[in-house]
Amino acid sequence: MIELEMQKVTLGYDHHPVLEDITLKVSPGEMVGLIGPNGSGKSTIIKALSRVISPESGRILVDRRKITDIPRRELACMVGVVPQLPLLPSTFTAFEIVLMGRNPHLGLFQSESKRDWAIAWQAMEKTGTDELANRRVNELSGGEIQCLLIARVLVQETQAILLDEPTANLDIGRQVETLDLIKKLCTQKNLSVLAAIHDLNLAVQYCDRLLLINERRIHAEGTPREVITDKNIKEVYGAENCVYTHPVNGLPTVLLGAHRNNTIGTQSWR
Repeated sequence: MIELEMQKVTLGYDHHPVLEDITLKVSPGEMVGLIGPNGSGKSTIIKALSRVISPESGRILVDRRKITDIPRRELACMVGVVPQLPLLPSTFTAFEIVLMGRNPHLGLFQSESKRDWAIAWQAMEKTGTDELANRRVNELSGGEIQCLLIARVLVQETQAILLDEPTANLDIGRQVETLDLIKKLCTQKNLSVLAAIHDLNLAVQYCDRLLLINERRIHAEGTPREVITDKNIKEVYGAENCVYTHPVNGLPTVLLGAHRNNTIGTQSWR
């Protein structure tokens, strides 16, 4: 079981801070959602926890160890990442992309075993990508590639997973299937999961806690009911009176008000 933690962390690019004084913790068995406007720094947090970028100040801990003290290969066996904009070799097949998730577990010049292949096939079956196995990356849609990345992170068999917009490019059915699977694995395998999610309603339905990022800091954190309020949504997104109670589960739901411009359908609509 692995705990992810940031302690008073400042992150930025070329010495220009994007986030300041960020403190967060993700415990085993917990799915935490990062929400906030575009450009607020959600992806930056994912990059820092996966050691793509280094903090300008503060400490990042993985399993109570400083992330910089953990060799990258060992870190890859501990923390899996689903990036937002992956760079994938276009001539690789879908199966080869998923099988790459086993690389951190292989020794130098060691080839994949039958067990590694079996783990890859199981992950593709779970994510509904097994029918894509022999197709090349340049033949796949954005949604299909996103599903492959989910399969690849499952193949890594890590105890913590970072997801940057895991439902991007997916239709509504795939969004639900993907988050159902992630939530199930989080609960059953006691994984620590941190996900940057753009859709507030999906974040509410699946996350145990939410961190609302705005203006370089954590604007609010807590359960979905504590974070998704009219006050917070107005302050961060500028939308008023749009939070309602879901009629089935009682969780907060964000609904946009009807458009007040009645010119649609008249001659002014061109």
